[in-house]
Amino acid sequence: MTEALALALPALYAFVGYWPLLMMLVWTIGGLVFYRLHEAGARQSGAPPDMPAGLRVSILIPCYNEEDNAAETIRACAAQSWPDFEIIAVNDGSRDRTAEVLDNLLAEIPRLRVVQLAQNQGKAMALRAGAMVASGEILVCIDGDAILHPDCVAWLVRRFANRPRLGAVTGNPRIRNRSSLLGLLQVGEFSATIGLIKRTQRLTGRVFTVSGVVVAFRLAALRDVGWWTDDNLTEDVDVTWKLQRRRWVVHFEPNALSYILMPETLRGLWKQRLRWSEGGAQTFLRYAPDFLNWHARRMWGVMAEYALSTLWCYALVLTLALTALGAFGLLAPGLAPSASLLSGWGMVLSVACLVQFCVALWIDRRHEVSNAQAFRPLLWVIWYPVAFWMLTAASAAVGFPRAVFRRSGRRARWTSPDRGFR
Repeated sequence: MTEALALALPALYAFVGYWPLLMMLVWTIGGLVFYRLHEAGARQSGAPPDMPAGLRVSILIPCYNEEDNAAETIRACAAQSWPDFEIIAVNDGSRDRTAEVLDNLLAEIPRLRVVQLAQNQGKAMALRAGAMVASGEILVCIDGDAILHPDCVAWLVRRFANRPRLGAVTGNPRIRNRSSLLGLLQVGEFSATIGLIKRTQRLTGRVFTVSGVVVAFRLAALRDVGWWTDDNLTEDVDVTWKLQRRRWVVHFEPNALSYILMPETLRGLWKQRLRWSEGGAQTFLRYAPDFLNWHARRMWGVMAEYALSTLWCYALVLTLALTALGAFGLLAPGLAPSASLLSGWGMVLSVACLVQFCVALWIDRRHEVSNAQAFRPLLWVIWYPVAFWMLTAASAAVGFPRAVFRRSGRRARWTSPDRGFR
């Protein structure tokens, strides 16, 4: 047994060390290529795009206990530069003053329509209720605390012109609460990880998920795939896979900015990431068999990356457990990773992470008020592998089995975690 472990553990440690290094390299190169092809030059100015005529837009805002945020969110929607749109706010059985806030806005904002649900049905059902009364052929779906840039809808919708198989366009969320270390790290994370991943995946033709906080859908595409799934904890991941299963195309528009609030407490961040992990696993388990054919081969890269990343999370947890056992003398000599190995790989991964952050923040710098603001998260990036890799590994290790044993058909309802300190 000891000899078998001695042969297997070096492969385990190599996987734990090399896999994130490989993916950081892939995402960084992919992000730079996407930037060179689609963002550099004229588009870098951030000027509003040309607006193709004839596309009516419905902005859907599901609201659950959003009395503090709904008015600000809806007023930002009303200020969009796109000429032809309506706003549909769906009160999903809120227990606070959300219904009153929405009703008071009706007189102020003529474009606003309000749908009142008697009981909390979950975000997927709230979106579907809004879609049923929408008059637009493009649905822009945002969260109840998101603040859209005035040109956000214009950037999203322009991509649908002359692309009949384009089913969805995901926007570019930007963190607006940056008053803590966790907030600043998430600024870098959304650029260095989420932003680069979406750019890279878009180059390959398939993406893992749209951003549920800011995304535009073609109404006909949603109708074709059967709308959102009401028992998935991450309806955005689920609908992305459903669209691509039916061969609808999904794009990423980095100029479609939405300013969002994120958790700034460890408890709130854990609840959010656990839901993300469980919902992603639900989607993978439900739809992966449908993509195991040659016609779906463009999805294989996304599936392989998810599967290997989940495996890496378990490998990291196991490595940390073996390290702890070795430190307490509970493991045979030579089996636990050595201190020199851990420190060496820690240094290599920290430098690689710094390079990735530099590239991502440089790409997204035009979305900040100044270069100093854009690169501020670099001061704290050394904590990212420690804080967020451990959190990701733990949430995946817990979330995947929860998805396996979650009862199918159980409607997904959840309360947003803390929105940080503003």
